[in-house]
Amino acid sequence: MDYTVYILTCADGTYYTGIARDPARRAEEHNGASGKGARYTASRRPVAIVYHAVFASRSEALREEIRIKRLTRQQKADLIAAFARSAVTAS
Repeated sequence: MDYTVYILTCADGTYYTGIARDPARRAEEHNGASGKGARYTASRRPVAIVYHAVFASRSEALREEIRIKRLTRQQKADLIAAFARSAVTAS
């Protein structure tokens, strides 16, 4: 089963990066659907997925998550913008 690296944008404008097998379900959890969301997002709801990338293994996804977490806020914004442009182009 594939793993997805995702970036959420929080209500306060911050970003949260994580990995999940089912990113839509995980976003619901971050929004308080089951009380299983991250402590960071609990006080920054609502959150929305603004970026995602799929990887074949957990280790690949973890490496990408770490790489993204090391980016500056501007670099993350650029990554999200490029993702949004590619999604519009693909439609």
